[in-house]
Amino acid sequence: MAAPVRPDDELDLRIESLAYGGNGVARLNGFVVFVRRGLPGDVVRARVTRVKRNHAEALALEVVEAGAPRVDAPCEHYPACGGCRFQDLAYEAQLEAKAAQVDEAFRRIGRVDDPPLEPIVPAESQFHYRNKMEYSFTATPDGPALGFHRAGRWDEVLDIGKCWLTTNLGNAIRAAVRDWARANTLQAYDQAEHTGFLRHLVVREGRNTNQALVQLVTAPGRLDADGFVAALERFPEVRSIHWSVNDRPAEVTNLPTQLLHGVDAIEEELCGLRFRVRPNAFLQTNTAMAERIYELAREFAGLTGEESVYDLYCGIGTIGLMMARDALTVWGIEVSEESVACALENADLNGIANAAFYAGEVGEAIDDLRERAGTPDVAVVDPPRAGLSGKALRRLARLEPQRIVYVSCNPTTLAGNVKELEAEWGYRFMRARPVDMFPHTPHIETVALLERG
Repeated sequence: MAAPVRPDDELDLRIESLAYGGNGVARLNGFVVFVRRGLPGDVVRARVTRVKRNHAEALALEVVEAGAPRVDAPCEHYPACGGCRFQDLAYEAQLEAKAAQVDEAFRRIGRVDDPPLEPIVPAESQFHYRNKMEYSFTATPDGPALGFHRAGRWDEVLDIGKCWLTTNLGNAIRAAVRDWARANTLQAYDQAEHTGFLRHLVVREGRNTNQALVQLVTAPGRLDADGFVAALERFPEVRSIHWSVNDRPAEVTNLPTQLLHGVDAIEEELCGLRFRVRPNAFLQTNTAMAERIYELAREFAGLTGEESVYDLYCGIGTIGLMMARDALTVWGIEVSEESVACALENADLNGIANAAFYAGEVGEAIDDLRERAGTPDVAVVDPPRAGLSGKALRRLARLEPQRIVYVSCNPTTLAGNVKELEAEWGYRFMRARPVDMFPHTPHIETVALLERG
């Protein structure tokens, strides 16, 4: 059957729900159309941008009939900025849509008829919740500025005045770096022409320790390091200042760093433990909700003090070290050597002697860990959005841990992994709870528990 629409067609569509990723879902005689900027309940005039065999994509041009529970977006840059998608959608409606996405993923992808979902956990704060921000430099008539990519564009960066996702401190640090760059007539990097010097600014905050880390990313060239450090002297919270050089076209910040000032890491406090955080170490970017997720993971693990726990994709050791107090032993694997170094330091920092961490790809290293540590009673996995790879899933399942606690940032890959663990490896899907870590964005976390039959 041919698609009933063509590119550039304009049509009125009623938005039924939100798909994972944040686009509205509409149907035209049963044919699915994903509509960017479409909110559930609205009828929108949309222009078709792409047509595929089983669905089309479109962009909402105007609201013909308002049905979504709207609120006034506080940010002056919304909706042009790509940082937020739903500031004008009432928060309760955001929660409802995200919970529905998780439920739909388990039903459609996981083939779970009645998913054992518990009520979604709302965010403690709807704004100012991020502890890490990555900004891009851009050229303006007034000189370099810092901001985010315009929604849907890789080649255009918005000059941000105030960001509602970071703190007052984060906004002030960004403004100070902008002023320093203008005072020194430095040039922002041009991604199309590959010219200029200033590329990115990364700001990390220890929200419970009032410490901050700043990382400047430039193209190759000379940096007045003393001048850059001096621009940040008025912030006593800034304990660590780093410089990275990116000599490639790719827009990345995960680079080797040179320490310009202070200590090489800041500290954060989570669930009563202290954690050292370096520029490239992974830490959940919403501190308050990270604590809630870790508490759920600990609850789902059901530890009694006699279990051997595998902490896979362990990052800087947050989940494993929190569980160590209730476990016999904890063994972590993480691909980032910098994160593993932090995890080992964090174990020492907190006086935890029953946890060990190793660098390696989970799919490759898990068999070596079994030789060293024996089989696990409980496995905690916190994989990237792609979920557990086939090799990682198979090798974990062959170890037959009694419980698998799965911390997911993508309900579609979680559902696929749950389906395979149930169908092929004898696990039962016992419970799951969505957690809203990122209000006003399409992202949703889920903590799930699987037990061997």
